[in-house]
Amino acid sequence: MTGQNIVGIVFSNAYDECLPELTGLRTMGSVPFAGRYRLIDFALSNMVNADIEKVGVITKSNYQSLMDHLGTGKPWDLSRKTEGMFLLPPFSTAEQGSNVDKIASLKGAMSFISRSNEEYVLFSDCNTVFNADVRDIMDFHTEKDADITILYKHGNSPALQDAMIMDVDSDGRVTKVSFAPSGAEDVNYSLNMILMKKSLLERLMNEAISQNLTDFESDIIQKNVDKLKIYGLEFKDYAVTIDSMASYFKANMSLLEPENCLNLFNAERPVYTKLKDDMPATYGIGSSVKNSLVANGCIIDGEVENSIVFRGARIEKGAVVKNSIVMQDTYIAQNSVINCVITDKNVVVTPNKTLSGAENYPVYIGKGIVI
Repeated sequence: MTGQNIVGIVFSNAYDECLPELTGLRTMGSVPFAGRYRLIDFALSNMVNADIEKVGVITKSNYQSLMDHLGTGKPWDLSRKTEGMFLLPPFSTAEQGSNVDKIASLKGAMSFISRSNEEYVLFSDCNTVFNADVRDIMDFHTEKDADITILYKHGNSPALQDAMIMDVDSDGRVTKVSFAPSGAEDVNYSLNMILMKKSLLERLMNEAISQNLTDFESDIIQKNVDKLKIYGLEFKDYAVTIDSMASYFKANMSLLEPENCLNLFNAERPVYTKLKDDMPATYGIGSSVKNSLVANGCIIDGEVENSIVFRGARIEKGAVVKNSIVMQDTYIAQNSVINCVITDKNVVVTPNKTLSGAENYPVYIGKGIVI
């Protein structure tokens, strides 16, 4: 199996409801992350680093920001005359919830998948952040002669209603699938990267549609544990699943630990994103920056500590930013102090203001708001 024989499918809207503040005007895939990236960058980079040349991005709503970010797919080398990246038409459903949306989105995308010449399909969500060598999944899938291979992580599962928890035997075969909506400790939970044959997906989807099934995880995966050879491959490197604003905040902050940052941004498997020509970050006389990620185009004249600062942000003299996420083109005026705060794009904090949250409850300031 090679990457050229796989069509990638990315669910850009899956789990939007977990970050209602950030996804009110954008998809989960276009949520900013780590100073200069969007969450979809990691899913796309995982695929193209394995030589997957055809990727379909499924959209539902609020996808203008996503389209602007993806463009023609050139940053991921997916701007091609043949194959490349395809933005699949929006789908709609009267029902709410990630499970229902995923079944409905696949139903709408089956014509695209069926017309593809590739033999296999690789699914990925955007609320998981990791840098995986997809070739390992391909080799494992072939070695085990698996029908379905699921990448999983061992640890505390995310608090998602349809988070798959798997019992895996010594050979890697999945023997049981269950769900823990409020999270569970010390378990094998799915990272929602799933590989299977296109023909098998078509059969399973036809059965789901004919029986009016609605839940991808329980009706397609869990239901077939005893009928199909479903295997799990453990991912042992850095990986986070975002299930809330607190987990989003924690995921960003975890990259301030060098080991996590170097693991995610692996030089052998680069993470690609939309390029913006901008000047390097500028640090004024008397400024102070400690243990932070600062993107290009920033002007830092104040104090920044333990924070993620996105492109074009400006921290005035006398301003203090600690334990915070400052998104693109945010302006923190002189003598203002923010701590455990997430500012969306184009936020302005006027002089002499103090805003403070907590690590498990960061203060969020919406896009374009002036404080």
